[in-house]
Amino acid sequence: MSGVPVIVAARRTAIGTAGRGFAAHTVDALAAPVLAEVARAVAPVGLPIDDVVLGNCMGPGGDVARVAALHAGLGHDVPGVTVDRQCGSGLDAVLQAASRVRAGDARLVLAGGAESASTAPHRSWPHSGERYTRAPFAPDGFPDPDMGPAADRLAAVRGITRARQDAWAARSHALAASARERGVFDGEIVAVDGVVRDDRPRPGMDAARLARFAPAFLDPALGAAAASGLGTVTAGNSCGFSDGAAAMAVTSGAVARELGLPALRVRAAAVAAGDPALPGLGAAPAARAALSRAGLTPGDLGFIEITEAFAAQVLAVTDELGLDEELVSADGGAIALGHPWGASGAVLLVRLAARMAAADDPRPGLAACSIGGGQGVAMIVERVA
Repeated sequence: MSGVPVIVAARRTAIGTAGRGFAAHTVDALAAPVLAEVARAVAPVGLPIDDVVLGNCMGPGGDVARVAALHAGLGHDVPGVTVDRQCGSGLDAVLQAASRVRAGDARLVLAGGAESASTAPHRSWPHSGERYTRAPFAPDGFPDPDMGPAADRLAAVRGITRARQDAWAARSHALAASARERGVFDGEIVAVDGVVRDDRPRPGMDAARLARFAPAFLDPALGAAAASGLGTVTAGNSCGFSDGAAAMAVTSGAVARELGLPALRVRAAAVAAGDPALPGLGAAPAARAALSRAGLTPGDLGFIEITEAFAAQVLAVTDELGLDEELVSADGGAIALGHPWGASGAVLLVRLAARMAAADDPRPGLAACSIGGGQGVAMIVERVA
């Protein structure tokens, strides 16, 4: 029987900077404790887990979701499938799980994402032996910029200044550091080998300190005239390479009521695509489509989480949609917390679930990701009374 899908038991690991706390943890080793915790939370209802859907984009290949499900002790009879929509993978995994519940093809699915930048394997092209750091976002003949240079170009095209980017990054660190110290994240984090604390937020990362960072992606081969307007994206107003995982149960409202757990109803979702030369804008058309399907406007939102891969990117999306900046990543975002690519979209939903459960505000929330190659994915959720 089909039904409106809901999200319950949204959890995540702490987010670790690559090479630090989770340096030796493979991607399945990060995902498994979170899946196990979510499975424990929904076990009282007695339903079998129909599937595990996990996003991942830089792991060892194969079916990370199935490996993680076995690692989590969910049993041989629990299947798994892995989704790759680059850094929107975790959100897309939940979207796919919700679609199956809505269609009546599943009653209980665990969904989310995981990434281990620390243990991502080195790969090379067979014809040349040359190492590559990522798969192509687009084929030959199309723009295929790395996300950093593309963010720099987006900032120039949209007139987003260095000062505005640094101010956003300072805000992210200040909000995340404060939230961490106040225990805001404690209830959503699953311990992995004793690690329960996000290690990247820096309370002292203010605008003055950020102003000292050099441009990270400016090509020295560009002349001064050619580089005019570029060189505003830095390591300080960008996210860090990170390790982490996030997962949740996607089921029906009836199951959520039986469990007695706080729940978010998936009201609408969308994917979209645009110019691969400006991938940082991809979240905007996806969010616009999701809002339209939900019959909402940006002004109806009370909570917003957008992946902060770069301050330039999140500000461009915020400007494009006319969003209230105060509502966006109000406990800090990926600039402060880190960006475990395949997990980040699911982390947004974990954060929305926590923020919405803690607030006396019935308005819906938006999670949205911009994706390499010019894609975007977005989801609208609302609290279940």
